[in-house]
Amino acid sequence: MDKEKFIKDLCIETDSKIVLLVMDGLGDLPQNGATTLEAASIPNLDSLARTGCCGLTDPVFRGITPGSGPAHLSLFGYDPTKYILGRGILEALGINIDVTQNDMVARGNFATLKGGLIVDRRAGRISTEKNQDLCAKLNETVKEVDNNKISFFTGKEHRFVIKFTAEGLSDQLSDADPQKENKPIVYPEPISSEAKRTAEIVNKVMDKVTEALREEKKANTILLRGFSKFPSIPSMEDLFKLKPAAIANYPMYKGLAKLVGMAVLDAGSELIDLFESLKKNYHKYNFFYVHVKKTDSYGEDGNFQAKKETIEKTDRFIPVILDLKPDVLVVTSDHSTPCLLKSHSWHPNPFLMHSKYAQTDNVKKFTEKECSHGYLGRFRSLYAMPLMLAHAGKLVKFGA
Repeated sequence: MDKEKFIKDLCIETDSKIVLLVMDGLGDLPQNGATTLEAASIPNLDSLARTGCCGLTDPVFRGITPGSGPAHLSLFGYDPTKYILGRGILEALGINIDVTQNDMVARGNFATLKGGLIVDRRAGRISTEKNQDLCAKLNETVKEVDNNKISFFTGKEHRFVIKFTAEGLSDQLSDADPQKENKPIVYPEPISSEAKRTAEIVNKVMDKVTEALREEKKANTILLRGFSKFPSIPSMEDLFKLKPAAIANYPMYKGLAKLVGMAVLDAGSELIDLFESLKKNYHKYNFFYVHVKKTDSYGEDGNFQAKKETIEKTDRFIPVILDLKPDVLVVTSDHSTPCLLKSHSWHPNPFLMHSKYAQTDNVKKFTEKECSHGYLGRFRSLYAMPLMLAHAGKLVKFGA
């Protein structure tokens, strides 16, 4: 069965509104007896849990650790095993890079190389201003390799996008990232025979960049992930008859939103700016994706206290959303990022849905353990979209 066509045929256009609040990397593991959610003071989310219905979600399948791209696609109603997206295209679209059929892009990290080992994959989270200086330098010193035009674009902090422009490029490459500190540089390898020449070009570029940055103390090499060309994917408007909008600070999430046809709304860099943008634009759209990044960033840093405080700060804005009276409010995560692991993990995500049509359960607090006893049970994130649509009155009856 084509699940997308099945849902598409049942969707109707209505004025009802849905808000999907994604606290990136929210799920956690206990440290000193509690997860960050359990340790946090979140009276508003706990109140919602008592009046709504809860569950746990798996972004792909049980036991699978997802990247941010597939995890978000699943929440948006797209099967992540069908639409395989490179992180590079998401990052590129997120910072408004023009990508054509002759381009291949990748997401990059500036990193620290010492004694032949990558000792810091994020170069100490250098400032965005420093990133801009480095990209300007590389655009002068590494502008062409084997008749391929090479371009560097600043993202946020240590992140950047690299674009390769030439005919015949293939994105069938493994990542050039050891994924852990204190490991040697990793070069991309071709996944298919057509990508052999492309891998050779990327390897040369990486060596030239490392040479160009040799005097830098922190950002003296690069890691590359998510090699990708422009994919073909249907829009949320086409599939679900929604008028969707995204409110996010980080480029990759803006890029993903653009890829599925969301309008990307302006918002400042602070947490309050996300919710101010939601209020300002609430009358224009009927589906809002609001993305909180720092829960994930602090999880990757292993910073339990900062992640807990970000959860608490986000909780204070729940009344702002409720004052808008959305027909459906969902609070969840794309994936878990336990501070204990300092990385994405396979653990399920807490899921909370508030709607006048939601079946109230016995969950008393918005935590991982409490949500495991919720009415919705444990389900694939792919089914979050049909649940939101149904509770917003946007799906008609199936069959006679």
